[in-house]
Amino acid sequence: MVLKITPKQRVKINALVRRTCCNCRKGNCLLLDDGEEAKCVQLISRYGIYCNYFLKAVLPAEKELYAEILRQNGMG
Repeated sequence: MVLKITPKQRVKINALVRRTCCNCRKGNCLLLDDGEEAKCVQLISRYGIYCNYFLKAVLPAEKELYAEILRQNGMG
């Protein structure tokens, strides 16, 4: 399931990914690396949360943003 986000939320999410996601290195995703660099899916997505790791392990640390996104997607 993809959670939709607003442009304002996208800015916050991208900063959060760069600052706190342990799988994001220089804009690339270590989880998707199979010997060849792969761009971080969350950094290039504009309209939703596509990375399950980010959704489950990183975003919940930002309680207000997390609650806001869940609410607007009918999950909170």
